[in-house]
Amino acid sequence: MKPTKRFPVHLVVFLAPATLVYTVFMIYPLFDSLRLSMFTPLPDRTETFAGLANYVRLFTDANWAPFLWNAIRNNFVFFAVHMLVQNPLGLLLAALLSSHVVRFRAVFRTLLFLPTVLSIVLVGFIWRLIMSPIWGISEDVLGLFGLAHLNQPWLGLEATALVTLSLISVWQWVGIPMLLFLAALVGIPDELIEAARVDGANAWQVFWGIKFPLILPTVGIVGVLTFVANFNAFDLIYTTQRALAGPNFSTDILGTFFFRTFFGAQLQPGNPTMGATVAGVMFLIILGGVLVYLFAYQRRLQRIEL
Repeated sequence: MKPTKRFPVHLVVFLAPATLVYTVFMIYPLFDSLRLSMFTPLPDRTETFAGLANYVRLFTDANWAPFLWNAIRNNFVFFAVHMLVQNPLGLLLAALLSSHVVRFRAVFRTLLFLPTVLSIVLVGFIWRLIMSPIWGISEDVLGLFGLAHLNQPWLGLEATALVTLSLISVWQWVGIPMLLFLAALVGIPDELIEAARVDGANAWQVFWGIKFPLILPTVGIVGVLTFVANFNAFDLIYTTQRALAGPNFSTDILGTFFFRTFFGAQLQPGNPTMGATVAGVMFLIILGGVLVYLFAYQRRLQRIEL
């Protein structure tokens, strides 16, 4: 007689607290926000079902659409800078730290990861002081290299503010992709590397021919994490440029647009219903990006199996 499988009660006991906390603070607010975005408040503080009318209004109304499209465009620029600068830089640093050429690797790894543990509010405040055209030290630092003439009010110009903030964010968060890539690189069996070197492959050929293909899953994970984090970004922009994301909304992204819409800013009153609608758009964009990654990953697995 075969023994019957017992219900894993211990798994429920261990998972229940985390599941409860995640449901209360993440899942319930998410679905309640989506629900709120489909209702319209009435003067008597009741709500009436509006369906997708708020989303249509957000994308077509002249009072909302220009700010929404501006925030989406800026968010994609913010994400692109991270993908094109942060992740390749993190991969380069990880490749250097995984080699035996660099000495004091543990020290460099700690120093490079250190900005990640700093408060975003503190980072934004310090960089705002550094780049201040009145008392900042950016001009003096550039002067040490004979480049003082290049100094500008980077955070005060529409053409440079968003890219400058993106690079500040890259400086703070490059440690995370660096560690993820480093963990993937050190997990590659030494036998593969030695075999390639015996066959006459140089360091460049070993990296692109063996190491990089083996860490492609990690590259995909880092890419999707970067996408999710960038489209949830808010703190750095708010700390340095406030809720209006100046100058002239040139640094406005979906996070600051949502905050300004939901809670209000200066003389602009808050509109929780439209704020929930903006949050719904953010959720759909992030969900779409994650689904694209999952689809591409499944296609890759199918090609490997074939």
